[in-house]
Amino acid sequence: MGYGAEEIYTRWSLDSLQQWKALAERSSSTLFHQTGVLWLARAADPLAAATLATLERVGVAHERLVQPQLAARWPQVVFDAGDSAILEPHSGVLMARRAVRVLVGDLVGRGVRYLPAAARPPAAADGRVDSIETLDGRTCRGATFVFACGPWLPALFPDLLGDRIFTSRQEVLYFGCPAGDLRFTSAALPAWIEFGAEIYGVPDIDGRGFKVSVDRHGPTFDPETGSRVAGETLPEARAYLARRFPALAGAPLVAAEVCQYENTSNGDFLIDRHPAFDNVWLVGGGSGHGFKHGPAVGEYAARLILEGAAPDDRFRLAAKQPVQQRTVF
Repeated sequence: MGYGAEEIYTRWSLDSLQQWKALAERSSSTLFHQTGVLWLARAADPLAAATLATLERVGVAHERLVQPQLAARWPQVVFDAGDSAILEPHSGVLMARRAVRVLVGDLVGRGVRYLPAAARPPAAADGRVDSIETLDGRTCRGATFVFACGPWLPALFPDLLGDRIFTSRQEVLYFGCPAGDLRFTSAALPAWIEFGAEIYGVPDIDGRGFKVSVDRHGPTFDPETGSRVAGETLPEARAYLARRFPALAGAPLVAAEVCQYENTSNGDFLIDRHPAFDNVWLVGGGSGHGFKHGPAVGEYAARLILEGAAPDDRFRLAAKQPVQQRTVF
Protein backbone atom coordinates (compact mmCIF):
# COMPACT_ATOMS: atom_id res chain seq x y z
CA MET A 1 0.00 0.00 0.00
CA GLY A 2 2.90 2.33 0.64
CA TYR A 3 1.36 3.86 3.79
CA GLY A 4 2.08 3.53 7.50
CA ALA A 5 -0.50 2.00 9.82
CA GLU A 6 -2.09 5.28 10.92
CA GLU A 7 -2.36 6.52 7.36
CA ILE A 8 -3.88 3.28 6.09
CA TYR A 9 -6.54 3.29 8.78
CA THR A 10 -7.24 7.00 8.41
CA ARG A 11 -7.82 6.63 4.67
CA TRP A 12 -9.98 3.56 5.27
CA SER A 13 -12.05 5.38 7.89
CA LEU A 14 -12.71 8.29 5.53
CA ASP A 15 -13.75 5.96 2.72
CA SER A 16 -15.88 3.83 5.04
CA LEU A 17 -17.64 6.86 6.50
CA GLN A 18 -18.78 7.93 3.05
CA GLN A 19 -20.14 4.45 2.42
CA TRP A 20 -21.96 4.38 5.78
CA LYS A 21 -23.49 7.75 4.94
CA ALA A 22 -24.58 6.44 1.55
CA LEU A 23 -26.25 3.46 3.23
CA ALA A 24 -28.04 5.82 5.61
CA GLU A 25 -29.30 7.88 2.69
CA ARG A 26 -30.46 4.81 0.74
CA SER A 27 -32.32 3.46 3.74
CA SER A 28 -33.60 6.80 5.10
CA SER A 29 -31.99 5.89 8.44
CA THR A 30 -30.01 7.91 10.97
CA LEU A 31 -26.79 5.96 11.35
CA PHE A 32 -24.20 8.67 11.92
CA HIS A 33 -24.18 11.63 14.32
CA GLN A 34 -21.60 14.27 13.42
CA THR A 35 -20.68 15.21 16.97
CA GLY A 36 -17.03 15.84 16.21
CA VAL A 37 -14.32 13.88 18.02
CA LEU A 38 -11.93 15.43 20.54
CA TRP A 39 -8.57 13.70 21.06
CA LEU A 40 -7.36 14.91 24.44
CA ALA A 41 -3.69 14.61 25.45
CA ARG A 42 -0.97 16.23 27.46
CA ALA A 43 1.48 18.48 25.64
CA ALA A 44 4.13 16.60 23.63
CA ASP A 45 2.24 13.29 23.83
CA PRO A 46 3.84 11.09 21.10
CA LEU A 47 0.58 9.35 20.10
CA ALA A 48 -1.20 12.68 19.73
CA ALA A 49 1.72 14.03 17.71
CA ALA A 50 1.60 11.01 15.38
CA THR A 51 -2.16 11.40 14.98
CA LEU A 52 -1.80 15.07 14.16
CA ALA A 53 0.88 14.36 11.57
CA THR A 54 -1.32 11.75 9.88
CA LEU A 55 -4.35 14.04 9.76
CA GLU A 56 -2.26 16.77 8.17
CA ARG A 57 -0.70 14.40 5.64
CA VAL A 58 -4.02 12.84 4.59
CA GLY A 59 -5.84 16.18 4.58
CA VAL A 60 -8.44 15.55 7.30
CA ALA A 61 -10.08 18.71 8.64
CA HIS A 62 -8.97 19.31 12.22
CA GLU A 63 -8.20 21.96 14.82
CA ARG A 64 -5.39 22.11 17.36
CA LEU A 65 -6.64 23.44 20.68
CA VAL A 66 -4.87 24.33 23.93
CA GLN A 67 -6.28 24.66 27.44
CA PRO A 68 -7.70 28.22 27.25
CA GLN A 69 -9.49 27.44 23.98
CA LEU A 70 -10.82 24.15 25.31
CA ALA A 71 -12.11 25.73 28.52
CA ALA A 72 -13.81 28.54 26.61
CA ARG A 73 -15.52 26.22 24.15
CA TRP A 74 -16.62 23.52 26.61
CA PRO A 75 -16.91 25.05 30.10
CA GLN A 76 -18.77 21.95 31.33
CA VAL A 77 -15.44 20.07 31.14
CA VAL A 78 -12.47 20.61 33.46
CA PHE A 79 -9.28 20.98 31.42
CA ASP A 80 -5.91 21.04 33.14
CA ALA A 81 -3.23 23.63 32.44
CA GLY A 82 -1.12 21.28 30.33
CA ASP A 83 -3.99 19.87 28.26
CA SER A 84 -4.11 20.15 24.51
CA ALA A 85 -6.39 18.45 22.01
CA ILE A 86 -7.14 17.68 18.37
CA LEU A 87 -10.70 18.21 17.23
CA GLU A 88 -11.98 16.45 14.12
CA PRO A 89 -15.20 18.41 13.48
CA HIS A 90 -16.50 16.14 10.70
CA SER A 91 -16.11 12.93 12.69
CA GLY A 92 -18.67 11.54 15.08
CA VAL A 93 -20.59 8.51 16.28
CA LEU A 94 -21.75 5.60 14.13
CA MET A 95 -24.67 3.69 15.65
CA ALA A 96 -23.33 0.15 15.44
CA ARG A 97 -26.34 -2.02 16.25
CA ARG A 98 -28.65 0.03 14.05
CA ALA A 99 -26.12 0.18 11.22
CA VAL A 100 -25.64 -3.59 11.14
CA ARG A 101 -29.40 -4.18 11.11
CA VAL A 102 -29.89 -1.69 8.27
CA LEU A 103 -26.96 -3.16 6.34
CA VAL A 104 -28.43 -6.66 6.50
CA GLY A 105 -31.74 -5.36 5.18
CA ASP A 106 -30.00 -3.49 2.39
CA LEU A 107 -28.03 -6.56 1.31
CA VAL A 108 -31.04 -8.86 1.42
CA GLY A 109 -32.87 -6.36 -0.76
CA ARG A 110 -30.04 -6.67 -3.29
CA GLY A 111 -30.33 -10.44 -3.45
CA VAL A 112 -27.85 -11.55 -0.77
CA ARG A 113 -28.89 -14.66 1.15
CA TYR A 114 -28.70 -14.02 4.90
CA LEU A 115 -28.60 -17.17 7.03
CA PRO A 116 -28.32 -16.75 10.84
CA ALA A 117 -26.37 -19.80 11.97
CA ALA A 118 -23.38 -20.99 13.95
CA ALA A 119 -20.69 -22.56 11.77
CA ARG A 120 -18.44 -25.49 12.52
CA PRO A 121 -14.72 -25.18 11.77
CA PRO A 122 -14.02 -26.12 8.15
CA ALA A 123 -12.79 -29.52 7.11
CA ALA A 124 -10.88 -29.90 3.85
CA ALA A 125 -9.79 -32.43 1.31
CA ASP A 126 -6.55 -31.70 -0.52
CA GLY A 127 -6.28 -28.27 1.09
CA ARG A 128 -9.61 -27.00 -0.18
CA VAL A 129 -13.01 -26.54 1.50
CA ASP A 130 -16.11 -27.44 -0.48
CA SER A 131 -18.74 -26.69 2.15
CA ILE A 132 -19.32 -25.45 5.68
CA GLU A 133 -21.55 -27.25 8.16
CA THR A 134 -23.66 -25.36 10.70
CA LEU A 135 -24.36 -26.56 14.22
CA ASP A 136 -28.00 -27.22 13.32
CA GLY A 137 -27.01 -29.54 10.48
CA ARG A 138 -27.28 -27.31 7.42
CA THR A 139 -24.68 -27.27 4.65
CA CYS A 140 -23.41 -24.13 2.91
CA ARG A 141 -21.48 -24.66 -0.31
CA GLY A 142 -19.25 -22.15 -2.04
CA ALA A 143 -16.07 -21.50 -3.94
CA THR A 144 -14.52 -19.27 -1.27
CA PHE A 145 -15.25 -18.85 2.43
CA VAL A 146 -14.45 -15.79 4.55
CA PHE A 147 -14.51 -16.14 8.33
CA ALA A 148 -15.01 -12.68 9.87
CA CYS A 149 -16.34 -13.77 13.25
CA GLY A 150 -15.04 -11.12 15.64
CA PRO A 151 -14.33 -12.49 19.14
CA TRP A 152 -15.53 -15.96 18.08
CA LEU A 153 -12.73 -16.30 15.50
CA PRO A 154 -10.12 -17.71 17.95
CA ALA A 155 -12.65 -20.30 19.16
CA LEU A 156 -13.25 -21.55 15.62
CA PHE A 157 -9.52 -21.83 14.93
CA PRO A 158 -7.99 -22.38 18.39
CA ASP A 159 -4.75 -24.01 17.25
CA LEU A 160 -4.07 -21.25 14.74
CA LEU A 161 -5.48 -18.14 16.43
CA GLY A 162 -5.92 -19.06 20.08
CA ASP A 163 -2.74 -17.24 21.04
CA ARG A 164 -2.73 -14.64 18.25
CA ILE A 165 -6.07 -12.90 18.72
CA PHE A 166 -6.88 -11.76 22.25
CA THR A 167 -10.49 -11.37 23.33
CA SER A 168 -10.94 -9.09 26.33
CA ARG A 169 -13.86 -8.02 28.50
CA GLN A 170 -14.80 -4.35 28.15
CA GLU A 171 -17.47 -2.49 30.09
CA VAL A 172 -19.60 0.34 28.71
CA LEU A 173 -21.39 2.56 31.24
CA TYR A 174 -24.15 5.12 30.68
CA PHE A 175 -24.86 7.89 33.17
CA GLY A 176 -28.03 9.94 33.40
CA CYS A 177 -27.65 13.69 32.85
CA PRO A 178 -29.33 16.21 35.19
CA ALA A 179 -32.91 16.95 34.17
CA GLY A 180 -33.09 19.83 31.73
CA ASP A 181 -29.28 20.10 31.46
CA LEU A 182 -28.35 19.96 27.77
CA ARG A 183 -24.62 20.54 28.21
CA PHE A 184 -23.82 16.84 27.88
CA THR A 185 -25.86 16.09 24.77
CA SER A 186 -24.43 15.59 21.30
CA ALA A 187 -25.52 19.11 20.36
CA ALA A 188 -23.19 20.61 22.96
CA LEU A 189 -20.28 18.22 23.34
CA PRO A 190 -18.18 16.06 20.97
CA ALA A 191 -17.29 12.44 21.46
CA TRP A 192 -13.90 12.29 23.12
CA ILE A 193 -10.97 10.08 24.03
CA GLU A 194 -8.19 10.77 26.50
CA PHE A 195 -5.02 8.95 25.53
CA GLY A 196 -3.28 9.06 28.91
CA ALA A 197 -6.27 7.96 30.96
CA GLU A 198 -7.26 5.29 28.41
CA ILE A 199 -10.89 6.38 28.67
CA TYR A 200 -13.29 7.48 25.98
CA GLY A 201 -16.86 8.68 25.95
CA VAL A 202 -19.84 9.72 23.89
CA PRO A 203 -22.31 12.51 24.74
CA ASP A 204 -25.94 11.70 25.33
CA ILE A 205 -27.55 10.63 22.02
CA ASP A 206 -31.25 9.80 21.78
CA GLY A 207 -31.59 9.97 25.56
CA ARG A 208 -29.41 6.90 26.05
CA GLY A 209 -27.15 8.54 28.62
CA PHE A 210 -23.60 9.87 28.84
CA LYS A 211 -21.32 7.01 27.80
CA VAL A 212 -17.99 6.35 29.54
CA SER A 213 -15.76 3.36 28.84
CA VAL A 214 -12.26 2.34 29.85
CA ASP A 215 -10.26 1.73 26.65
CA ARG A 216 -7.56 -0.28 28.39
CA HIS A 217 -7.69 -4.00 27.60
CA GLY A 218 -9.71 -5.86 30.19
CA PRO A 219 -9.38 -9.50 31.33
CA THR A 220 -9.62 -12.42 28.92
CA PHE A 221 -13.23 -13.06 27.97
CA ASP A 222 -15.23 -15.92 26.49
CA PRO A 223 -18.06 -14.39 24.41
CA GLU A 224 -20.13 -17.56 24.83
CA THR A 225 -19.96 -18.02 28.59
CA GLY A 226 -18.56 -14.79 30.07
CA SER A 227 -20.65 -12.71 32.47
CA ARG A 228 -22.45 -9.77 30.86
CA VAL A 229 -23.07 -8.02 34.17
CA ALA A 230 -21.07 -4.77 34.20
CA GLY A 231 -19.81 -2.77 37.14
CA GLU A 232 -16.15 -3.57 37.75
CA THR A 233 -14.97 -0.32 36.13
CA LEU A 234 -17.65 1.83 37.79
CA PRO A 235 -15.33 3.28 40.50
CA GLU A 236 -12.77 4.32 37.89
CA ALA A 237 -15.44 5.82 35.65
CA ARG A 238 -16.97 7.78 38.56
CA ALA A 239 -13.57 9.11 39.59
CA TYR A 240 -12.99 10.25 36.02
CA LEU A 241 -16.39 11.96 35.85
CA ALA A 242 -15.68 13.78 39.11
CA ARG A 243 -12.39 15.07 37.70
CA ARG A 244 -13.40 15.96 34.13
CA PHE A 245 -17.19 16.38 34.31
CA PRO A 246 -17.93 17.46 37.90
CA ALA A 247 -21.62 18.13 37.19
CA LEU A 248 -21.95 14.39 36.55
CA ALA A 249 -20.01 13.25 39.63
CA GLY A 250 -23.17 11.94 41.26
CA ALA A 251 -25.03 11.03 38.09
CA PRO A 252 -27.00 7.79 38.28
CA LEU A 253 -25.88 4.77 36.31
CA VAL A 254 -28.81 4.25 33.93
CA ALA A 255 -27.44 1.43 31.76
CA ALA A 256 -24.39 -0.78 31.48
CA GLU A 257 -23.24 -3.51 29.16
CA VAL A 258 -20.30 -5.79 28.54
CA CYS A 259 -18.84 -6.00 25.06
CA GLN A 260 -15.52 -7.42 23.98
CA TYR A 261 -12.44 -6.34 22.15
CA GLU A 262 -10.63 -8.81 19.90
CA ASN A 263 -7.19 -7.57 19.01
CA THR A 264 -4.11 -9.04 17.45
CA SER A 265 -0.75 -8.77 19.18
CA ASN A 266 -0.13 -5.21 17.98
CA GLY A 267 -3.62 -4.02 17.01
CA ASP A 268 -3.29 -4.45 13.24
CA PHE A 269 -6.09 -6.31 11.48
CA LEU A 270 -5.73 -9.92 10.36
CA ILE A 271 -6.62 -10.26 6.66
CA ASP A 272 -5.01 -13.35 5.19
CA ARG A 273 -5.58 -16.74 3.64
CA HIS A 274 -5.81 -19.73 5.99
CA PRO A 275 -2.45 -21.53 5.72
CA ALA A 276 -4.10 -24.96 5.37
CA PHE A 277 -7.00 -24.09 3.04
CA ASP A 278 -6.37 -22.18 -0.18
CA ASN A 279 -10.00 -20.98 -0.44
CA VAL A 280 -10.55 -19.94 3.19
CA TRP A 281 -9.80 -16.41 4.35
CA LEU A 282 -9.56 -15.06 7.89
CA VAL A 283 -10.57 -11.47 8.64
CA GLY A 284 -10.51 -10.21 12.22
CA GLY A 285 -8.60 -8.64 15.06
CA GLY A 286 -10.37 -5.33 14.55
CA SER A 287 -12.79 -4.87 17.47
CA GLY A 288 -14.86 -1.70 17.04
CA HIS A 289 -12.34 -0.43 14.51
CA GLY A 290 -13.17 -3.45 12.38
CA PHE A 291 -16.81 -2.36 12.35
CA LYS A 292 -16.02 1.28 11.65
CA HIS A 293 -13.68 0.36 8.81
CA GLY A 294 -15.97 -2.43 7.60
CA PRO A 295 -16.77 -1.11 4.10
CA ALA A 296 -13.10 -0.48 3.27
CA VAL A 297 -11.94 -3.75 4.82
CA GLY A 298 -14.59 -5.62 2.85
CA GLU A 299 -13.47 -4.03 -0.40
CA TYR A 300 -9.83 -4.78 0.37
CA ALA A 301 -10.50 -8.43 1.25
CA ALA A 302 -12.73 -8.88 -1.82
CA ARG A 303 -10.01 -7.48 -4.07
CA LEU A 304 -7.43 -9.88 -2.62
CA ILE A 305 -9.74 -12.84 -3.16
CA LEU A 306 -10.95 -11.92 -6.64
CA GLU A 307 -7.56 -10.86 -7.97
CA GLY A 308 -5.48 -13.48 -6.19
CA ALA A 309 -3.35 -10.76 -4.64
CA ALA A 310 -1.25 -11.00 -1.48
CA PRO A 311 -2.19 -8.92 1.57
CA ASP A 312 -0.03 -6.13 2.92
CA ASP A 313 2.61 -7.59 5.26
CA ARG A 314 1.05 -5.92 8.32
CA PHE A 315 -2.18 -7.89 7.81
CA ARG A 316 -0.57 -11.30 7.35
CA LEU A 317 -1.02 -14.09 9.83
CA ALA A 318 2.74 -14.37 10.13
CA ALA A 319 2.86 -10.84 11.56
CA LYS A 320 0.67 -11.80 14.53
CA GLN A 321 2.58 -12.78 17.64
CA PRO A 322 1.50 -14.53 20.88
CA VAL A 323 2.00 -11.35 22.95
CA GLN A 324 -0.16 -8.33 23.68
CA GLN A 325 1.82 -5.26 22.69
CA ARG A 326 -0.66 -2.93 21.01
CA THR A 327 0.89 -0.20 18.87
CA VAL A 328 -2.12 0.51 16.64
CA PHE A 329 -5.07 2.34 18.26
